[in-house]
Amino acid sequence: MDETSKPALTPLERRSVGALAAIYATRMLGLFLLLPVLALYARQLPDYSPEMLGLTMGAYGLTQALLQIQFGRWSDRYGRKPLITIGLLFFAAGSLIGAFAHTVTMLFVARCVQGAGAVSAAVTALLADLTRPEVRTRAMAFVGISIGLSFVLALVLAPVLDAAIGVPGIFLIMLGMALAGLVLLHIAVPIEPVSTGGAESRELSALADMLMRPALRPLYAGVFALHFIMTATFLSVPQVLVGDLGIAAAGHWKIYLGVFVVSLAGTIPLILVTERGSRSLPLFVFAVVLVAVAQALLGLDHAHLWRVLAALTLFFAVFNYLEARLPALLTLAAPGTDRGAALGIFATAQFLGAFGGGALGGVLLGRFGLTGVFWGSATIAAAWALVAATGGTAPAFQRGSD
Repeated sequence: MDETSKPALTPLERRSVGALAAIYATRMLGLFLLLPVLALYARQLPDYSPEMLGLTMGAYGLTQALLQIQFGRWSDRYGRKPLITIGLLFFAAGSLIGAFAHTVTMLFVARCVQGAGAVSAAVTALLADLTRPEVRTRAMAFVGISIGLSFVLALVLAPVLDAAIGVPGIFLIMLGMALAGLVLLHIAVPIEPVSTGGAESRELSALADMLMRPALRPLYAGVFALHFIMTATFLSVPQVLVGDLGIAAAGHWKIYLGVFVVSLAGTIPLILVTERGSRSLPLFVFAVVLVAVAQALLGLDHAHLWRVLAALTLFFAVFNYLEARLPALLTLAAPGTDRGAALGIFATAQFLGAFGGGALGGVLLGRFGLTGVFWGSATIAAAWALVAATGGTAPAFQRGSD
């Protein structure tokens, strides 16, 4: 095999990637299915208030952020599979509570319990444990693409399922997906390597080291920025489609599906160039700059359909790439004995970014309108690109090339 040939995934790696991507994607599908319908459902319940609805919508992300680090640390110490099992059981229990909830308060409890199954870091760490460094970006890309497909599928299915079985029925579907994930985990996922990290005597010092390590801090900041921008984008884009472009909400799924499919034509070459070339840091910075460009294009003009479609396609192409590249870089830069702890911090930054994008995006929307949200996101992306270009992200690439 010559130097430019990309290594193929082994059968064991393909099996690991497929099963873990399915587990991750089905959990995210359950989360996404509720987003378009939960607010309308909650308004019908006796204890509804806007404040309680906001808490209910954010409860999942809040408990995810609070517990990601701890689940990652425990996965280093006790193994990935046991912690993923516990997390899926929490998700199943929360789904069952939600199926029988008749108040917004109980929906809040259900979402908190679902979020307590904070297994993102453990799943990503297990995927890293079961794949070689040279194919890891591709493996993470499969997970990222599966999550994107889950999002698009949820936008298509949620209104249909709500009309057919209601929100309680959607919760029951989430319960079924959690149980299916447990079956996949214990039947399809290969045996994990023996855990060698996370001893109690060094857990806190290791966590502090993972938090402060120069090669990792820019990656935490990067995933915060990426999900800040993603959440702010979806705070604004649906309103653009309805208000500026006159597209009924029932037809939005066609826009998202088309944009996502076309964007893969940009994502896949970025991944292939990363795996084959040595100039991965410039390519990474270029991708972040493209995020800023996409948001600036939306800020400049979101009143013409084809310009909006072009900007969204560009955004999704680089978002999918960065969504795969960031965790791959983190797993290369973090030591294997404490990889779960590092990924726990990473996942926490991701969920906090999503929360920040919604909270600050709402402030920008109220004060400056849709244009303000897009330019705010462009500013965040530009600042991220500046940090990466001036060497802030370089240690992660140096470590990854060792």
